[in-house]
Amino acid sequence: MKTVDLFAGAGGFTTGAELAGCTVVWAANHWPAAVKIHAANHPHTVHACQDLQQTDWRTVPAHDLLLASPACQGHSPARGKEKPHHDALRSTAFAVISAVEHHRPPVFIVENVPEFEDWVLYRAWCLAAEALGYSLAPMVIDAANHGVPQHRCRLFIVGTRSKHPITLKLPQREHTPASAIVNFDAGKWSPIRTAKRSPATLRRIHQGRKDLGCGRFLIPYYSSGSGLTGRSLGRPIGTITTVDRWGVVRGNRMRMLRADEARAAMGFPADYQLPPQHKAAMHMLGNAVCPPVARDVITGIMEAA
Repeated sequence: MKTVDLFAGAGGFTTGAELAGCTVVWAANHWPAAVKIHAANHPHTVHACQDLQQTDWRTVPAHDLLLASPACQGHSPARGKEKPHHDALRSTAFAVISAVEHHRPPVFIVENVPEFEDWVLYRAWCLAAEALGYSLAPMVIDAANHGVPQHRCRLFIVGTRSKHPITLKLPQREHTPASAIVNFDAGKWSPIRTAKRSPATLRRIHQGRKDLGCGRFLIPYYSSGSGLTGRSLGRPIGTITTVDRWGVVRGNRMRMLRADEARAAMGFPADYQLPPQHKAAMHMLGNAVCPPVARDVITGIMEAA
């Protein structure tokens, strides 16, 4: 299937589509750094760096499948303090409606946080898609159930030009533990007890040692993810976010999760290129779609067709 990827970011949706046998002919994002990384990993795709709310859809190639991951910051509970620019980003979802109105592809898939369904304009957004002849099948999917070593619940909305919403039979793959992605021989380690280490972090580490009975585990460096304790390496890591969140504990030393480990936790190939700057790499990964999940959803659509 010929495919286009809106809000393409680092390229997780594109990578998953290619794994499912699709040809991604066009991809766009507003952030030049993300477009550069996407192009480096997908050189045969035509790229556009633009505000998708201002796109002339006549310039976009015809396609069978449209993928879109509109901004989630205005919906995500991880947004932190209220930020007006995050509120404005919610309207980017209507770029999808604009695109499908012009091209009318047989299928489109939108990915976002589950809280997207709580948006005050969510029903209006759905009605707009339905007015264009699409039946919508929303589903919340945990990436861990698709072999990704991360618990990451995301909403996928499949729109099809059919009388009834599509029903997908998705595989339930074995969970991959975090131990598969953490390299204890790599990275810059520092003593756990330093003057700058917060009391909350020290409490989590102490409780993790007590609860898990070992000296190697993960901790959420901020927010929750495992409550007030450590997180076993024998289970998938918690959600990878756009900023450093997960600490790795080894005895009396610790470090933050590396970008290459986060790449593995997202299900990207080991040779997938990332920005050299750690901060930019983590930001792109935290916003990305897990390729194995995209692959399984698209494969499910093909099988149901």
